[in-house]
Amino acid sequence: MDAIVFGATGFIGRSLVAELLGRGQRVVAAVRKDTLTSWLVAQGIDTSGLTIITADITEPLTGLPEVRDVYNTAARYAFGLEAREAKATNVTGAINVLEWAGTLPGLRRLVHVSGYRVSGQSGEPDYAGLGAYEASKFEGDLAVRSLAQERGIPLTIANPSTVIGPGQHIGLAGLVEDLWEGRLPALPGGPEVFVPIVTIDYFSKFLAEIPESPAGEHYWVLDDATPRLPELVRTIADHVGVRAPRRSIPVGLLRHLPRKLTGADPETLSFLSTDRYPTASAQALAATAGLAMPPAADALRSWADDLVAARFGAAQPWLSPSGFHTVAGSRTWISGDRHTPDHVLLHGLPMNADLWAPLAAHLPGPILAPDLPGLGRSAASDQPMDAWLADLLRPVRTRPVLVAHSLACGPALRYAVQHPESISKLILVSPPFLQPTSSRLSRSPLAIPILRRMSPDRLANTLGLPPGTEIASAAADLRRPGVARRVVKALRTTHADRKHLRALLNQLRVPVEIITGSADPVTDPIDHPITEITAAGHYPQLTHPSELAQHLTATFQFA
Repeated sequence: MDAIVFGATGFIGRSLVAELLGRGQRVVAAVRKDTLTSWLVAQGIDTSGLTIITADITEPLTGLPEVRDVYNTAARYAFGLEAREAKATNVTGAINVLEWAGTLPGLRRLVHVSGYRVSGQSGEPDYAGLGAYEASKFEGDLAVRSLAQERGIPLTIANPSTVIGPGQHIGLAGLVEDLWEGRLPALPGGPEVFVPIVTIDYFSKFLAEIPESPAGEHYWVLDDATPRLPELVRTIADHVGVRAPRRSIPVGLLRHLPRKLTGADPETLSFLSTDRYPTASAQALAATAGLAMPPAADALRSWADDLVAARFGAAQPWLSPSGFHTVAGSRTWISGDRHTPDHVLLHGLPMNADLWAPLAAHLPGPILAPDLPGLGRSAASDQPMDAWLADLLRPVRTRPVLVAHSLACGPALRYAVQHPESISKLILVSPPFLQPTSSRLSRSPLAIPILRRMSPDRLANTLGLPPGTEIASAAADLRRPGVARRVVKALRTTHADRKHLRALLNQLRVPVEIITGSADPVTDPIDHPITEITAAGHYPQLTHPSELAQHLTATFQFA
């Protein structure tokens, strides 16, 4: 076999396995439990050159297949660990890998992944001051260097900075999550704090190149052009449409303030440094290999999209691609195909585009599903909803079916009247301008704090949905600053202009279908047929998605 990767199910390890397989290498993946194969298949990686073995590096390694290159990407990466737990992988495990690698008759290289803040130092690891994670990485780095030199093992150490990319939800991701949730009133550290990044794609390619380079080198792999922390945070804040904090708190003060007050994990504070790192050798290897880092700002924006799509590790995105785009001057969360959708899905209150996930599984062809401005993950807009919708659909080259639910029915109807050449059909689900105007929640003076504190189950109960209905993302968005307030404001105005909207139905020049649940019927008489889904309420896309899909894909004519 060409290579073995320890820690192959981890964030770095799995990407390295994918890179090596893509280069045609025969790779052994050492894992405790095989979650790797399904991940590789989902990425479209050919696994014919892959061998999975079970191995625990915290114990002495025996009986493993002979390989040419050994990669140790295994690490216990978390804050708040007990020293014994951290040392088992980061120290004992690293030594066990090295000792086994030293028994290989054809070993070309042992590549050990260390850390940019710990590698190359000397002295004793300070577990009390640094915390178990960083101190154990420091101790492991020292031990690997010393033993490799003593036993003549060809070693290269790679010292990555913060590695970002799809699936990385710890470390710097915690700061981004606090920013996104409105929990970052001030930046930790000063204006010169430097928290460098490197993308997972670049680092995987770099690791794959190391065995071809001379042994004994130690590479600091990071982007020297990473903006200082205040600019880094502003870059992400501008991209996702939230405010960046303008104030900062010095690290020295953070160390003395209670964690309950600051929200800062003491183990992360040592990373808030102005230090720079010796990257010349890594840059030379990258130049020889033809590797180029993507612009740091672009990498940060792409990663921010990944983090929000995955709810910072709490969910799996249901529609790709997804990310933030500027629509009518505001940052809008858009999922799906922006140019050739068959269906455009516009959600109602108090939801986001994830409302359509059950329905989308029953629809053929590509889908475009945005979060409406000021709702879900989208920033508020100073433009009218009609202008926002027109700008959203401007890049669309097909004539899709436009599907609107509840609040979105009004803007969708106006768009269909004004742009009949742009859509093939209009489907209005639970249009409020044809239904009763009661909404106890919107009339309550405590509506905003009530919404912000609702659990998914309580929100489902309030909306008349069955227990267990998957609306966790909607409940999470309601906790973000301003979202609940905008939902309540929209609830209080959603039944306005009823007479005008009913009149617009008669001006349509595209087919239209009105769909409601039998438990949420239309009460205003109109001259258009109405389809009722038996036993459904206000949200048939959640409770009766297959039945609703049948109506969306059926052929129908003008009423």
